Amino acid sequence: MNTKRLKTTLAGYFGRAAATALLSSFLLSHPAQAQEVVDVELVLAVDISLSMSQKELEIQRDGYVAAITSTPVINAIREGIHGKIAISYIEWAGDQSQYVIVPWTVIASREDAERVAEMIRSGERNRARRTSISGGLRFAADLFAESAFRSLKRVVDVSGDGPNNQGEWVNDVRDELVARGIVINGLPIMADFEYMAAFNIPDLDVYYEKCVTGGPGSFVIPVHDWTLFPEAVRRKLVLEIAEAVPEPLWPSPSPGYAVPVMKVADETPYDCQVGEKRWRGRMEIFDDIK
Repeated sequence: MNTKRLKTTLAGYFGRAAATALLSSFLLSHPAQAQEVVDVELVLAVDISLSMSQKELEIQRDGYVAAITSTPVINAIREGIHGKIAISYIEWAGDQSQYVIVPWTVIASREDAERVAEMIRSGERNRARRTSISGGLRFAADLFAESAFRSLKRVVDVSGDGPNNQGEWVNDVRDELVARGIVINGLPIMADFEYMAAFNIPDLDVYYEKCVTGGPGSFVIPVHDWTLFPEAVRRKLVLEIAEAVPEPLWPSPSPGYAVPVMKVADETPYDCQVGEKRWRGRMEIFDDIK
């Protein structure tokens, strides 16, 4: 481990005194011989609930494959302190429906990225009922606990097209993960809103900002058009991996357009149980019909 470079980088973020304390704590807690050190431990948590069509599920996988093997992402990995990250790709739906497609795997080169991409492409296809973001986050937390790696940055990258409607309250699980030092970033998918509209909400990006994401530097990148999904994923991965991100990252698909990044900071109250209430109300209507 290049501790001098690591200390210099941390000082740029936190100041010299805080960097020294943080680095000392890290080294004492994680002996060099115990576990492999990487720049980032990243869990990609992807929604496969029934509100997603088969075509949309394919777009998601293809988008992550394209992003992981893209030049901006590879360069961001190479420019890290250790030049490598550990990544896991999971798919989730209801509170008991989580599937590991890519177990913890190191990416340190384009060849590593291509191997991970092939695992995503060829992984078993799953679909399940309900939407439990909280279940996906809880599962991701368990993956971090079982990880054979250590880093100063642990991130859950969660994408989905609707609010939590099953399992634990998502904001409670979010707060627990953030308290453990895990950052949660969001990719709310707001394309094709009319499909399953009875269970969706029009301000899903705000919901993700207020109820799902959290931790230092956390952010939300909403996707309003499926054609922009690969670009949004690339942008999010670079932001999560890179020490410094130049703007713009690549040419915009149309003049004046850029995938928006919503920084998570505002504390305006929001009903984080809106998904559960909407599901419950809809089910009560069905019961009355029966």
